[in-house]
Amino acid sequence: MLSVLVFLPLAAALIVAAVPRLGDRAVRWAWVAASATEVVLVAVLWWSYRRTPPAPGDFAFTERVSWIPSLRASYHIGLDGFSLPLVAMTTVLFLACAVYSLRETRRVRWFAALFLFLETVCLGVFVSLDLVLFFVFFDLSIVGMYFVINGWGHGQARRAALQFFLYTFIGSLALLLGFIILYLSADPHTFDIVELTAANPLADNTVRGSIALAAIVLGLAIKTPTVPFHTWLPPAHTEAPAAGSAVLAGVLLKLGTYGFIRIAMPLLPEAWRRFALVLLIVGVVSVVYGALVALAQRNFKRMIAYTSVNHMGYILLALGAAGLVAGNSEQARTLAISGAVTQMVSHGLITGALFLIAGVLYARRETYDLDAFGGLAAAAPVLAAATAVASMASLGLPGFSGFIAEFQVFLGSFAPAPVLTAIALTGILITAALLLRAYQSIFLGPKRIGEFADVTAPEAWSIIPLLAGSLVIGLAPRFLLDVIEPSARMLGLLVEG
Repeated sequence: MLSVLVFLPLAAALIVAAVPRLGDRAVRWAWVAASATEVVLVAVLWWSYRRTPPAPGDFAFTERVSWIPSLRASYHIGLDGFSLPLVAMTTVLFLACAVYSLRETRRVRWFAALFLFLETVCLGVFVSLDLVLFFVFFDLSIVGMYFVINGWGHGQARRAALQFFLYTFIGSLALLLGFIILYLSADPHTFDIVELTAANPLADNTVRGSIALAAIVLGLAIKTPTVPFHTWLPPAHTEAPAAGSAVLAGVLLKLGTYGFIRIAMPLLPEAWRRFALVLLIVGVVSVVYGALVALAQRNFKRMIAYTSVNHMGYILLALGAAGLVAGNSEQARTLAISGAVTQMVSHGLITGALFLIAGVLYARRETYDLDAFGGLAAAAPVLAAATAVASMASLGLPGFSGFIAEFQVFLGSFAPAPVLTAIALTGILITAALLLRAYQSIFLGPKRIGEFADVTAPEAWSIIPLLAGSLVIGLAPRFLLDVIEPSARMLGLLVEG
């Protein structure tokens, strides 16, 4: 069933691209139907997973078939408490983008096919238990998003797409180098993540382990992105279509952070402990820098892009803190890792909604400039309410998923790194200031423009469910945390040594 979940969107993409008789309307609804089916399949998997959870450290719904025997690479997939929430978030966000894109009129067939292709490769990354399979899906996500930005973006889309591709492709090459080092260090040689975790082949080789971790972290940090590898992100977001930005921020950035908890930490636990403080500092710098630069923006979409650097910094802060030995405990490690995964899910829902809101503004005025709007609350009350909710959720207001995630991150990080965690706390204050300022510029004060239409039905049905998901997690997080915490506890024990 897991393979059906992964490859159903690809099958739909091939049908959409290969059947010329399908008109634009049929293509749009086929896209929505395929995406909705994915959400239903995930709901079934979630129910089954909760009913019969795997033993700690094991995976559910595993499938393994020999793929490249000479390399001992296999088609090996499965789900655990880290991958299942991200798979669920991915399917929900892609469905929201499909509904939002019911208004798309430009080359609809290929637009839908690319997003369906992207859904398959993103799901493939989250379920992969083989490094070669992970790398293939990881690289294909770069290709899919390149064509989305280049073909349906605006302004300097071609330049932004090229910059995105080159940056992230360089990162994937570094990632491949790390994978090769792991493969050659294992006896027998293997790319299987489960086998490598059990063998820990670089436990006694400090130099090689450090090189492998540096290569893997570089590749994942570029994809995440963290400071100083973030420069490709703002132009890519600014020029991409709204649905592309939502998927880029909501899902593709998580491929990097997911790689930390699936590959870097469990396969290189000793090296992670050695460099945990460095990674934690990079996380804190990303938190504060991302928030400060976002505060300086007058372009609404660019501002949201920089808040993603800020929010991804919280994840690296937590994972770095989990690797610290002094002053740490099993409970703190579990909290930090759980908070990092919850933050991935939360950020996907909230920032996806914010980028779709930015798309609504652009569709009306063809600009993201904050000074081009003003006083829209009266003319567009639903949009104003949705933006207010999304802003409050993004800054971590209690009652939303962002609060649950950030509370766990700070609580789990404070004991081993109190000073750095306190510095990172300032990011919340700066984020609150920038989001409230942007809201005031767009929706409050004197009206600067003429007629402005409120959200349409497809726009509302794409944005509001994402915010509702954040609210549900914020008010009743147990259903999510019960899935994440057993895996977080096992990873914490692996890193502790």
